Amino acid sequence: MSVEVRVPTLGESVTEATVATWFKKPGDTVAVDEMLCELETDKVTVEVPSPAAGTLGEIIAAEGDTVGVDALLATLSEGAGAAPAPAAKTESPAAAKGGSTVDVMVPTLGESVTEATVSTWFKSVGDTVAQDEMLCELETDKVSVEVPSPAAGVLTEIVANEGDTVDATAKLAVISSGTGAAAPAPAAAAPAPASSGGKDVENAPSANKLMAEKGISAASVTATGKDGRIMKEDVMKAINSPAAAAPAPAAAKRAPSAPDDASREERVKMTKLRQTIARRLKESQNTAAMLTTYNEVDMTEVMALRNEYKDLFLKKHGVKLGFMSFFTKACVHALNEVPEVNAEIDGTDVVYKNFVHMGIAAGTPQGLVVPVIRNADAMSFADIEKAIAEKGARARDGKLSMAEMQGGTFTISNGGVYGSLMSSPILNPPQSGILGMHKIQDRPMAINGQVVIRPMMYLALSYDHRIVDGKGAVTFLVRVKEALEDPRRLLMDL
Repeated sequence: MSVEVRVPTLGESVTEATVATWFKKPGDTVAVDEMLCELETDKVTVEVPSPAAGTLGEIIAAEGDTVGVDALLATLSEGAGAAPAPAAKTESPAAAKGGSTVDVMVPTLGESVTEATVSTWFKSVGDTVAQDEMLCELETDKVSVEVPSPAAGVLTEIVANEGDTVDATAKLAVISSGTGAAAPAPAAAAPAPASSGGKDVENAPSANKLMAEKGISAASVTATGKDGRIMKEDVMKAINSPAAAAPAPAAAKRAPSAPDDASREERVKMTKLRQTIARRLKESQNTAAMLTTYNEVDMTEVMALRNEYKDLFLKKHGVKLGFMSFFTKACVHALNEVPEVNAEIDGTDVVYKNFVHMGIAAGTPQGLVVPVIRNADAMSFADIEKAIAEKGARARDGKLSMAEMQGGTFTISNGGVYGSLMSSPILNPPQSGILGMHKIQDRPMAINGQVVIRPMMYLALSYDHRIVDGKGAVTFLVRVKEALEDPRRLLMDL
């Protein structure tokens, strides 16, 4: 009995993923819930378990392919005696019978992607190729897709040349298959075991390509992928290491003149997360009528209250009392009075949220993420501080789930931890408001006719002017300021 392996639910607003690694090959026996492959989205890595015990048949989505939600990844033959089906992978009926030709077609490009450009051919007409050896690389508006050979043989015709734009069903080349064509396969596959420390693990195709281009041996690359698999990023690190740069003096002797700018540049493809951050921020600017209003808050009272109770707070609740819980409480208080800042636009409707799911922006080595604290309006100071600490740690470790980063109704971003004095935060769509916190800095202020030094912070509220008027935005920020300058108001809901 055949079982389909499909892309699992990726989470709200996530519509596609890239196949990063296949842990199994066609013909391998797998147990139920054993990991078959790993997908990468713009936010997290998702492992795909086997839905049943049996034998892996056909792999539909190869490594590097972009796939949509519920897309077919592979087929599985249930039962221990299920026959492997790799031969049916992409060969034409003629090839399956020992015929002469196999068409090389454009692989699955992913949902909403209809065309690609042929960027590089790794093989020329007349070259002998092994099955699954990389033939060419395609570029879409989202990812690069490597095209493996569907069979062993000789490349007899290239239909789409470098620079050509092809649709999702186009033929790229023709391979002539024959009995002697399979001989090169072992040689082509030989580097993989050596590079993975003797394990039966295939390196990322893009890594093998880059090592071949740069003349770097797999032994000189430190692998960080699953089970010792060498990834493209590992090769990039090896290239940029001092050891890899050693031949440079010889080149300098041949060219004593100053190096040109191009030789000193480094080009690195954006990660999926960074691409999505860029796309969503630009979408926010293009969609919302975004405006920012500013105010400043005297942090004297909050700092005094925090210093007075921080030791007792830590002893009782087991977590430090920070400023974020005060700001979260102040924002919840203000959102209750100005609900349109906590709303979103859906077509021609305004959806008002009678709850606050607070997004807390957090910087990570991979980029900015926004974990969400659900029902923050019903939480105590201690609950908020615990949630912020826990989600912040998970964000830095890259362990946040999709569910933990979705459904936010309002966001707080603290640029002050990096020393920012003032900035205009960008909305996190479809939200209609985001509060920007900044550095606390002592400044001379006029208080009751006298100049005194006070710890001041600039506040910025960016809002969607389509549903939030200037009066509402200014009122929101004033209420946040009032609550922080007299924290007792938070306790009395004033």
